Amino acid sequence: MSEANLRLWLEQHDLLLSIVWDPMDRQRFLLGLGLTLLLSVASIVLSLLIGVLGAASLGSRQRLLRGASAAYVALFRNTPLLVQLFFFYFGVGALLPLIDDGSGASVRLLNGTQWAIIVIALHSGAFQAEALRAGIDAVPRATLDAAAALGMQERTVLRHIVLPLALRNSLPAMGNTVVQTIKSTSIAYAIAVPELLYASNRIWSDNFNVAEMMQVLLLVWLLLIGLSSWLLRRLERHLRLPGQELPDAA
Repeated sequence: MSEANLRLWLEQHDLLLSIVWDPMDRQRFLLGLGLTLLLSVASIVLSLLIGVLGAASLGSRQRLLRGASAAYVALFRNTPLLVQLFFFYFGVGALLPLIDDGSGASVRLLNGTQWAIIVIALHSGAFQAEALRAGIDAVPRATLDAAAALGMQERTVLRHIVLPLALRNSLPAMGNTVVQTIKSTSIAYAIAVPELLYASNRIWSDNFNVAEMMQVLLLVWLLLIGLSSWLLRRLERHLRLPGQELPDAA
């Protein structure tokens, strides 16, 4: 079926899916989807790194470092993500120096996409730090005493015993945060980052097909979150300890 015939058939059934027959709308939608995936991957990787550093700092013997980490976790866990995004993008971003973008125009040092990644990662990293720290605290004391009795050094115990066990203990909570991180990328719409929601909004504004694009948008998000949840579930099963059963999915 040609694009013209497909368009006619869809319009006859009151389906104004311009992304099917319009190359420009299709490109805008796919670019938005690609940027959403980029935001998701970059934010997840950065948030996991922040989470590891945050968990280590929360258990530090240095009071100042421990207090600063606790303050960071409390701040980002207890304030809205949108407020954090606006604060950094409009508040902190306005203080950054201007640079030449290569075409003679002056732009801020960090653009909207970069700020979105940073803020989402900082927000999710606070939850990852708490989850990982709880996993570390859940490591049995008897296991640590046995390692000490074998003469293992503290660094060796941390790398080969504590962290592997803590990761397994905290993986369900960390996986939930990863899914939340992916969903949080839609907040970038608020600062005009052309991700999936923003691209869909531009398309339905031009074609007056809000109902159709909202259905497509919902379907794409369901597929993204469903696939992510399935992969995380597989990872949990692969890394679970022998004899440990995963809770049934709700």
